[in-house]
Amino acid sequence: MPADRLDRLPVCRLGGGLRVFAATTPRARLLGLAALDEPGTDEALLLAGCRSVHTFGMRFALDLVFLDEHARPIRAVWGLRPRRVATWLPARSVLETPAGGGYAFVRALGSL
Repeated sequence: MPADRLDRLPVCRLGGGLRVFAATTPRARLLGLAALDEPGTDEALLLAGCRSVHTFGMRFALDLVFLDEHARPIRAVWGLRPRRVATWLPARSVLETPAGGGYAFVRALGSL
């Protein structure tokens, strides 16, 4: 992701050139992708232990992929616009990616 604040986060590479950055610090979790220029749709931010995401401070819409305890997709929200909130209580983590990128991550992790 083209942002200095995310450069130090751990990254996991999935098939097809997909990259998942793990928000491992409280600051990274709080900020998420807010206030960034739009990253590529082949990049996502993982918020472990998260069931709810806000898009306050976002400059672009997000695809959210809610994951179960085995990191399998259980729900997706496509194109969530700025200044919104999405929650899925059964989730154990969430992937944030720019709108249009979520489909590739669902395919890579297994279908809904």
